[in-house]
Amino acid sequence: MNTEQRIALIKQVGEEIVTEQELFELLDRKKQPIAYDGFEPSGQMHIAQAVFRTINVNKMIKAGVKFKILVADWFALMNNKLGGDLEKIRTTGDYFIEMWKASGMETGKVEFVWAKDLVRKPGHWKTTIDIARNSTVKRIMRCSQIMGRKSSEELSAAQIIYPCMQAADIFHLKCDIAQLGMDQRKVNMLAREVGPKIGFWKPIVVSHHMLLGLTPPSSSAKDSADILLDMKMSKSKPDSAIFMTDSKEDVERKIKKAYCPEKIVENNPILEYCRHLVFEKNKKMRIERPQKFGGNIEFNSYAELEASFVKGDLHPMDLKNATAGYIDKMLEPAREHFSKGKPKKLLEQVQSFNVTR
Repeated sequence: MNTEQRIALIKQVGEEIVTEQELFELLDRKKQPIAYDGFEPSGQMHIAQAVFRTINVNKMIKAGVKFKILVADWFALMNNKLGGDLEKIRTTGDYFIEMWKASGMETGKVEFVWAKDLVRKPGHWKTTIDIARNSTVKRIMRCSQIMGRKSSEELSAAQIIYPCMQAADIFHLKCDIAQLGMDQRKVNMLAREVGPKIGFWKPIVVSHHMLLGLTPPSSSAKDSADILLDMKMSKSKPDSAIFMTDSKEDVERKIKKAYCPEKIVENNPILEYCRHLVFEKNKKMRIERPQKFGGNIEFNSYAELEASFVKGDLHPMDLKNATAGYIDKMLEPAREHFSKGKPKKLLEQVQSFNVTR
């Protein structure tokens, strides 16, 4: 695979790349650059964390990138996940890794790093402090969205440390590419700004799309940024996401209730599921419907499906019924994997934590 082909594959992952020229130069000079993403272990995994993340990681690996996943136990503690219980957090971290295996991630080619081990690396704490020393409080507060916070007024003192430590991780993981979601963009840009000032480099930022939650935005959401944050999948709103061990009945119920305004593409989570999950896994999509409503139809690309939906030729309910079937099939490997043995016990432990955030 030449540099242009590798770039093309990474562009399938990155909704935004800062910068594409830097990425080209990196791939041209380095056979296997390092990229990372990080996850707070915080309860049962939903389909975006598992299947969508797996699709993107596998593409990065195919493009010749060495991928590291940070199991961010200390970050979950700072963000008060699972009541700040480190034992529960770390049990959930083990469950996360097991779920990625069940989702088809090429885990043999992924390096899993725990934050508890990374922070012990020589110089990590100094890098965290150096980033803090070279950043204003205002700049750090602007990163509050990376922790799922709409307002900096909600932050604890521990959460002020969070962005500095996250930026430090990039350098101590020796990452060339910060390959996280668009919600993490601000802290990745912080690392680009501060890195050269403290003796490191400018990481390239490849930000992947954030799948919308299934519930509609609240009436209080005022602009596009508010809407996207409001519609983000959340464990505190179980019907906003499909969880990896949801039953067929759960999937059908959630999809049936999901926000899917007729003929509207913008902020439509069902179309998002089709584009980023169904077509990625199947390359085509078959819609079954009664003959009086046009009969069965098959789409060979997402663009075809979207065009039909916008014209009104495809009704939201027919789209939902088909989407539910495809999503249900995606969950079957995880359901099977966690139905017996050690994975089953691990899942039961995580379920017993009764996550509310």
